[in-house]
Order: sequence, then structure tokens, then C-alpha cells
Amino acid sequence: MLAGLQQVVDPAELTAVVNVGDDTVLHGLHISPDLDTCTYTLAGAINPETGWGLVGESWNAMAALERYGGLTWFRLGDKDLATHLYRTHRLREGAALSTITAEITGGWDLGLRMIPVTDDPLSTVVTLAEGGTVSFQDYFVRLQHGVPITGVSFAGAEAARPAPGVIEAITEATTVVIAPSNPIVSIGPLLAVGGVRDAIAACRDRTVAVSPIIGGAALKGPADRMLRELGHDVSVVGVARLYAELAAVLVIDEIDAALADDVAAAGIRPVVAPTIMSTPERAAALGRTVLECLS
Repeated sequence: MLAGLQQVVDPAELTAVVNVGDDTVLHGLHISPDLDTCTYTLAGAINPETGWGLVGESWNAMAALERYGGLTWFRLGDKDLATHLYRTHRLREGAALSTITAEITGGWDLGLRMIPVTDDPLSTVVTLAEGGTVSFQDYFVRLQHGVPITGVSFAGAEAARPAPGVIEAITEATTVVIAPSNPIVSIGPLLAVGGVRDAIAACRDRTVAVSPIIGGAALKGPADRMLRELGHDVSVVGVARLYAELAAVLVIDEIDAALADDVAAAGIRPVVAPTIMSTPERAAALGRTVLECLS
């Protein structure tokens, strides 16, 4: 979505507020998967086969770690390690995550501003149906998001404050876009940080959400299963109910055009458009739709 928007507006006019509930510490390194995936994607350096990590990556460090019996279920490529080494070093120097993120995106010459939703500790915790809780990365990577869940919570959210610039970016934006990410574990942590949900709700008349559910399923990831397991309708109507208080418009795919009236009944105006961003051109077209549908 960001890459599409970046094609149709001046990147200097874009601010991305990014989830850090997925952040984890492994091998003593602070890893911010969502920040890094956004950065690598916009830099044109993302691994197209995995959707994460860097293209043309090598795995020598992981191979050596495996020889020692070390933890390797969370794969970190050799080039990718440099990002985590730099972030961890700067954090230990006392720099804020938002400052470090600006330094990293600057190193990739990205034209937009990227801000973690908070500089404070925030961790997505998943409650398993079989009992107990695990971190998001344990659920998503180690367990391959293949086990039933009964709940999701955000440790640290009560004390977390929005990072500098987050609330201003929302309140001063011409258009606020809720990207087609997992509503539970990608958008949910953003809304859990104090003041963020209220700021978006106050801008509801200029907020557009894009449904991550198409034809009753997620294109990738566990969003559809998580919604079902947590008692939500796995359809654009279920997404509409989640976002009705936050957005004036929900962009839904043409596949779901027959559900447009039900979306409207949930309290949010539907806009039907192609939403599968399989090429840069289609991503740009969706970006134009998102920016024009409030006019």
C-alpha cells in the first residue's frame, strides 16, 4: 500500500506510522520486523520470494549458528543482520527507536517519513487455545501460525506513549489510510497505544480503510483464521464492523461487490475497486482510489 501511495503522491508528503508489537529480541539484537519490511520494500530491496528480508541474501551466520545448536527458527540473513546490529547499538547508546528509524530510512534514501507508533516497549501476546501465551513471533514464525488461538493482547500498551510526530501526523493529514493489514495484530497494536485510536476517530471523516479480507479470505497470513477464532465475521462486513468508528470509507474488492450494502449497514461507506496489488501499476491504481474516494 505504501509503495502504491508513493507512486501517486510526493513521498515527502507521506508519513507511515508502523506497528512495533511484533518487535523481538533474539541473539541480543533488537529486531523490528514491520519497520524493516516497510523499509526494504520501499527501497526496492525486499526479497520477493519471502516478502521479508533482503533480496540476494546469504545465510552464513545462520549456518554457523546452527552448527552450534543455536536458535535458527527465526531466520536472519547476513545483510539483514547489519540493520539489527545498528539498531541495537544505537538503542544501547540511548537513542529512541523513532530516531533510529529515521537514521535507517535515511540510509536507504527513502523520501517518506516512517515512525514507529511508540518508542516505548510494546509486545503482542497471543493466547493459545491449548493454554498458555506466546509472543507474536513464536506464534507467527515458530508455530507457523498454525495453532488455534483464543485471544490477543498488547503488553505495555497501558504505559506506551505515541512516538514524537505520530499524533501530529494523524491530525494534520489530508487523508488517513488504514492499510490492508491484519486488523488484529498489525493494526490492533497501533490502536492500543494511548491517544492513537482517539486521534483517528476524531479524523474519521478523512480516514479510508482498505479491507485485508477478499472473498472471505486473507491473501496471505493468518488474518482470516484469527478473525474467525476471535469471533469476528470473516468478510468485508466483519472488517467494516471493526473500523466503522474509525473510518468513513472502506475500500473493498470487486469480488465482494455484492456485500457493499451490508458494509454500508455496518456504518461505513463502501467503495468497490480492485484491491489485489499484484503489480506496481495495480498498487498505484489502488493508491489513487484511496486518495480520491473522499473527494
